[in-house]
Amino acid sequence: MKVWPGTPYPLGATYDGAGTNFSLFSEVAHRVELCLFDETARETRVDLPEVTGFCWHGYFPTITPGQRYGFRVHGPWAPRDGQRCNPAKLLLDPYAKAIEGVVRFDEAVFPYQRTEGPDIRNDADSAPFMPWCIVPQPFFDWAGDRQLRRPWHETVIYELHVKGFTQRHPDVPPELRGTYTGLAYPAAVEYLKRLGVTAVELMPVHAFVHDKHLLDQGLRNYWGYNSIGFFAPHGDYAAVRRADAVAAEFKQMVKTLHQAGIEVLLDVVYNHTAEGNEFGPVLCFKGIDNAYYYRLQEDDRSRYLDDTGTGNSINARHAHVLQLIMDSLRYWVLDMHVDGFRFDLAATLARDVHEVHRLSAFFDLIQQDPVISQVKLIAEPWDLGDGGYQVGNFPAGWSEWNGKYRDCLRDFWRGRDKTLAEFAYRFTGSSDLYADNSRNPFASINFVTAHDGFTLRDLVSYNDKHNLANGEDNRDGTDDNRAWNCGVEGPTNDPNILALRARQQRNFLVTLMLSQGVPMLLAGDEAGRTQNGNNNAYCQDNALSWLDWVNFDAGLLEFTRRLIAFRHAHPAFRRRRWFLGRAIHGTDCKDIAWFTLEGTQMSEERWGEGFAKSLGIFINGETIPNPNTHGDPVTDDSFFLIFNAHHEALDFTLPGKPWGRRWRLLLDTARGWIDDVPPLSGGTRLQAAPRSVALLQREA
Repeated sequence: MKVWPGTPYPLGATYDGAGTNFSLFSEVAHRVELCLFDETARETRVDLPEVTGFCWHGYFPTITPGQRYGFRVHGPWAPRDGQRCNPAKLLLDPYAKAIEGVVRFDEAVFPYQRTEGPDIRNDADSAPFMPWCIVPQPFFDWAGDRQLRRPWHETVIYELHVKGFTQRHPDVPPELRGTYTGLAYPAAVEYLKRLGVTAVELMPVHAFVHDKHLLDQGLRNYWGYNSIGFFAPHGDYAAVRRADAVAAEFKQMVKTLHQAGIEVLLDVVYNHTAEGNEFGPVLCFKGIDNAYYYRLQEDDRSRYLDDTGTGNSINARHAHVLQLIMDSLRYWVLDMHVDGFRFDLAATLARDVHEVHRLSAFFDLIQQDPVISQVKLIAEPWDLGDGGYQVGNFPAGWSEWNGKYRDCLRDFWRGRDKTLAEFAYRFTGSSDLYADNSRNPFASINFVTAHDGFTLRDLVSYNDKHNLANGEDNRDGTDDNRAWNCGVEGPTNDPNILALRARQQRNFLVTLMLSQGVPMLLAGDEAGRTQNGNNNAYCQDNALSWLDWVNFDAGLLEFTRRLIAFRHAHPAFRRRRWFLGRAIHGTDCKDIAWFTLEGTQMSEERWGEGFAKSLGIFINGETIPNPNTHGDPVTDDSFFLIFNAHHEALDFTLPGKPWGRRWRLLLDTARGWIDDVPPLSGGTRLQAAPRSVALLQREA
């Protein structure tokens, strides 16, 4: 086969219209074979002829898109030194943009012989049990599509699973359900538009592997946090299962969502891979240059450091590992047109040896990159290692999943003592976490529930997790749901209990959507989705996890739609800058003020009352700083909110002059949205139902 020297960059397989260049980085290899497979799986091996800067490369003028390939790396087998090269193992290309097939867990895909232990080399050929990489077709007609660049303060995020969102959708054709095309189908897109969300945050769509221990139990890695390909869209979510068509289908999904005004954010997993620890399979990085790609224990380099709970941690201190991550991010922005990323266990990427550093090389690269620095960046600001909880400590320009917001709201609405002062911080954007390093309220991604944990319906329905179906004797998942389950565990027909649960769901939703910061809604929470008390459904690729469209709670759905529309209509609840707590120029009132139930402003003594569970909040909408700093201030209505987390009804005195003469009640979570009621005068007492929110608008 004719082969020319080619070039070391770009890495991976790159078709230029005439032939394909291949390049693979390995610092320890002394020979690299490109393995080509035909329609009958017959293998042809060709040495890559050149090495430049540890990149092994060659150009093949006869290879075109659709060609199946992999690599075999000849190098040291020295587990005690951290190296596990073995040319008997077919390896995936770290830069593969399409992957066909699945890993079949024959003993041959493991680097060791099970009867001998992890340090004894297994020379069985793994090729018959491995997926193939596919030379990609790079051309696609975007028809002028580009990133939407919606401002952060106008964003409402909807976290969803590509398969689970449409797998049971009655208005999506059966052959398209659970696919990229299904998510872009008119019925699905129209639902997202009517709901009012502005961005979908897709759970992992990088090519991933189903864990062997799950497959052995008849389960699957449904969530997908087990990546093996940082460039390839996961093939199982494609309506057309031909590997060279998967990327085009993903692109068409992005293009369609953009046409509907909806951004696409990806939940990306760069902190670990599917290869696990020393007992895991060899699929890619282990066989290419194990000690370069992974963090290893200093006293025994045959073992892996694990800050992720998955068996291994990517070594983001090394230049080519950082290059891999950055090249992947740029590919998804420039070639796939996604609008941003949520980084799973992002603290792992900031670790320098053991410590988490805000100014690590990873964040330096992000900051100076002209492409990645301009898209939405969200950190999951923790990992499982020492000092891994880093909420509030990520650099300017980043937003974060605010775990303290989640925990505080759950504590507040279950009536826990000593939560009122923190609740005030969380509701106003968590300035205690983000204001000191030039960040704005939208640094806080506010959420009550996410994929990891109870759904909103289950949060108010269960005290205990019910995870037996996961096969771990209910030991997995968190133990404390930090909410109030309304007195009865699990399903019930008691109308009083059902009414209380419905109210608590509305309480959480109203608090979430009216808080400063960026709200994130878990798919299905707007319509009462349940997982029957399973708070760790990572392995439940079945009806337990998929959205049950037929049994949606229509009343809750309509309530949520109207609530999101209200947020969009009122900039008072989505400010770009912090409240100052003082009078605004040209008005008689502060931009925000806090009130007791007696109608007086909160004092330091009242904030310190540990048993206090109620609060009134005045939000001044008269002059809000314009998004364009040179423009006139934005004008909105002013509002008064009453939060009562007490188990009994309380009478609140509405503030009078100068705060407002007359107030119109818009919403009461004990009753829902309220229309056509007469206004109330300032100084009037309004009864707030137990555990409820009331929203009032000041009349001019």
